[in-house]
Amino acid sequence: MTGRTDVAPPCAPGAHLLSVDVEEYFQVEAAAQCVDPGRWHAFDKRLEPSLERILRLLDERRASATFFVLGWVARNEPALVRRIAEAGHEIASHGMAHAMLGRLGPDAFGAELDESRSRLQDLSGQPVVGYRAPTFSITHDTAWALDVLAERGFRYDSSVFPVRHDRYGVPDAPTGPHHAVGPDGGRILEIPPVTLRLLGHNLPVGGGGYLRLLPVRILGRCLARLGAQGRPGMVYVHPWELDPDQPRLPMGRLACWRHRVALRRTETKLRWLLGRFPFTGVASRLDDLERFTTAEFHYGRSASPA
Repeated sequence: MTGRTDVAPPCAPGAHLLSVDVEEYFQVEAAAQCVDPGRWHAFDKRLEPSLERILRLLDERRASATFFVLGWVARNEPALVRRIAEAGHEIASHGMAHAMLGRLGPDAFGAELDESRSRLQDLSGQPVVGYRAPTFSITHDTAWALDVLAERGFRYDSSVFPVRHDRYGVPDAPTGPHHAVGPDGGRILEIPPVTLRLLGHNLPVGGGGYLRLLPVRILGRCLARLGAQGRPGMVYVHPWELDPDQPRLPMGRLACWRHRVALRRTETKLRWLLGRFPFTGVASRLDDLERFTTAEFHYGRSASPA
């Protein structure tokens, strides 16, 4: 059973939210059919230079962000986690192995959460209170993940994209911050990426391939409108999106296009956004978001293993 209340009232004024999904280019879902995770160690690591470019951009604009770090990265490239934390940014969890939640089930998901959180906290010296599922894979079918997150004391999630998509999406979910309720009653603050309402549908504009492909001023207008209402917009990028020279993987035609479209535009668009809007990580606004968000939405069906 699903249900929703009215959209949340405006939260306290402040910056928009910027997030970075920290993963290598060969770990994306688009490559899942052609790259065996058991062979990830055979690929050249290209994360560090792109990550440094993002950190420099943030430093130049005196902005901060939430970095959703993959546990595999924390285990194999621990210096990068320390570098992000030392630069003053929030560290949050992106799971361990970039597996969509439908392939895990509650028990495996809980184990991934525990391992990734432990590694990230040890490396960063920060409490890890936020989570983003690989490929935004919390849907009505995987809503049991909300109960698992709440049970483990996570304060917020950013895994629901309120759009229609062949891999993910909850098109009937609220488009702004709201309290997500799982099938077993677990409750957690949900912060979706920015969308644009157009012709009765939510158009994804808040990051990734959508940011690369669409004119950046579309997202800019959305952020300006949200800011005028005192509402934060969530934007996301991946470090590999600032690496147009990355090796080509043997993906299918559509997957390859999705992954590589307009990679050379990412840095310019990110710089444009940072020059026009204030951005911060979720942690600095979390107390206000929890206090001022009243919208609630019930996800999913009865929890059961995948």
